This record gives sequence, structure tokens and C-alpha cells, in this order.
Amino acid sequence: MTAPGAPAGQQTVRRHNLSLITTALAAAPSSRAELAQRTGLTKATVSSLVDDLITRAIVVEGEPANGGVGRPARPVRLDPDGPVALGVEINVDYTAACVLDLTGELRCYQRHVVENRANGAAEVIEQAAAVARAVLAEAGQPLLGAGLALPGVVADDGTLLRAPNLPGLAGARPGMQLADALGAPVLVVDNEANLGALASLRADPAAGPDFVYVSGEIGVGAGLVVAGKLFRGASGFAGELGHVVVTQDGPDCGCGGRGCVEQYAGQDVLLRTAGQPDLERLEAAVTARDPAALIAVAQAGSALGVGLASLLNVIDLPKVVLGGMYARLFAAITPPLTIQLNRRVLAPRRPGRLSRSPLGGDAAVRGAAGAVLDRALSDPAGVDWPAIV
Repeated sequence: MTAPGAPAGQQTVRRHNLSLITTALAAAPSSRAELAQRTGLTKATVSSLVDDLITRAIVVEGEPANGGVGRPARPVRLDPDGPVALGVEINVDYTAACVLDLTGELRCYQRHVVENRANGAAEVIEQAAAVARAVLAEAGQPLLGAGLALPGVVADDGTLLRAPNLPGLAGARPGMQLADALGAPVLVVDNEANLGALASLRADPAAGPDFVYVSGEIGVGAGLVVAGKLFRGASGFAGELGHVVVTQDGPDCGCGGRGCVEQYAGQDVLLRTAGQPDLERLEAAVTARDPAALIAVAQAGSALGVGLASLLNVIDLPKVVLGGMYARLFAAITPPLTIQLNRRVLAPRRPGRLSRSPLGGDAAVRGAAGAVLDRALSDPAGVDWPAIV
């Protein structure tokens, strides 16, 4: 480590400068001259760094633009045919995987319905690895690294500390197990709501830098985004919206408490109340104005609103982005949810407070892959890039 006040070594400077280049290109393609202007680096330094990045298939240089005066500029952009990021999501009743190229474009995606609740760690991880292998084979590009989204509280070392709906994984280190199964690095392991929030931040800049992302699945979670960054709390437990108490003497919850939001607005309760076997049937029933389905969604939205109002009164964030099944049921669940927020949130009413995640139920798995890209492009020298044959 460089001592405070001491001049940075050559490798440290180069690492910093590489970061400037890739971060700039992640925002927008640029010519070498434009990169020099945007980063403050000399043209010679930019040229050397770009040549290095081209050799490693991280960036690619396009054909010169026609027209204009003087020597035409060649646009430099991240290489869509270079290494890719893998995202994997293990949830209670499904496993999903996707591949994003360096530009953030989705290359392939699979989601498999599987009941993970009663399975042990080895079985869950092997299922996830199988889905991951399938999307990697479809993509056919070298793997940069993987990110893993989990429905529970994840420690800094990747241990899944609490997972009331996936008891077989509690206390395990699924990221390390997945890396062993794939023979590839798992660079990011995080809570699925946190990763969904990051994905929504990337996909919908109009949401602003301050919002609550609400993930609705079997469990209910929230990712808190403050000034464009995740707020995790002192121990990483921030955002456990599903375990905010709605009714003190309500139904028992898997967390050990009673009357939690999850017991009124989680997927299991919602389907049971509506008398529907799955979300697809529930959506169809809502569209057909089935009374039982409409009542079930209204009750879930009202309970979610009560819990969310308590959260907003504490953290005072201006917007709420609904993801997961709430994104799919957005039109039906918004009215009862809005009633509770307007009644209970002390901050002034804000237009457009509620919005739907543009990624729907795929936010977490895409956020897992996106977090790998963010890590690699913000510090390309700090990641082992795969060799290009």
C-alpha cells in the first residue's frame, strides 16, 4: 500500500488510469481524443491504455467516422464480443441465470421453476450450476466472473446468515460452492433485493439516486439506494421489509416473529388467498376481474403499504420501485398501497412516488451480473480477465 503523502508507484498510477478509461467507456463510447478530454490524461497515455485494453478484448475500436475536417476519429467502445458476466439467482421456488456482455446487454437468460425450500445446499447449488452452465454454453464467450443473488442476509465473507425460506442454505457459503461447481470465480454474493435495486438503478436512471426497491417473491425484501449507492446498515441487515411487523399478534413467521409483512403480502399467502396455483394464473384472474383475486391483491397491497410506510418514515426516501411479483401486479396492487402510504407516511406526498421496475422479476439476476461488470470496469487491473484465444 502506498504510504500517505508518498508518490504513487507506476503500477498504481496505471491501475488508476485504466479505471478512468473503462469507467468513461461504460458511460459512453468515445474516440481516443475525446477520452483524453474526458479523463484529463494525455493523448499518449490514453493511446497506450486503449491498445492494452484492445489486446485483452476489453475494448474495440471502430471504423473512422466519415466527414468533417482533419483525420477522422475512430470510436472506442467496450467490446460486446469480449468476456461476459454471469448472474445467478437462487430463490425459494426458482433458479435463474443470465449473461451480460461488457456493454451491459443481455445475451441469454434462463429461469427454471424448482422447489428449493426443502433441498440441502449441495442439491440447490448443483441445480444453480446446471442453469449457469446452460446460459454460458449459449453465450459462447469467455467468462469474466459470476455474481450470486440470494434471498437472505449475506455476510461480507459470503456466508448466508439468515434465510428463513431456504433453511438448507442457512450458514452455508453458496458463492464458494457455486465457484467450485463451475470452476470459475464468483466475484459478488449479495441479497437479491440489494442486487435488484442496483439493476433498477442501472436500467431506470429516471428513478433518481434515492429510492427503495421492493422485491416481492415468497419473501419480501427491500434494497435501499441513497445517493446512488446501496445502504446496508452496520451489519448488512438493512432492508428486511418482509419482517416489519404489521400486526403484533398476527401469524407466525419463519423469522421467529409474528405478524410480519411477509405473512400478509408474500407470494404464498397471496396465492392461497386468491385460490390460484401460480403467478401466471393469478395475473390472468386479476385481468379477468375475479373477485377473490382482486380481494387478495388488495389485502396484500394494504399490508405492504403499512410496512413500507413505517420504513419510509424512518429513512425518508422519496421513491419506491416495485419489483418481482409486485411489478407484475403493479396496476392492481398500486391503489391499496398508495392509500396506506398517503395515510401513514409523514413526508409530503410526492408525485410519481411509486413506479414499476422495468426489469420485472428479473432484476436480481441481472443485478448479480451487473455487479460483476461494475466491479471489473471500475478497476480492470484488479480482476483476472480471461485469456482470449
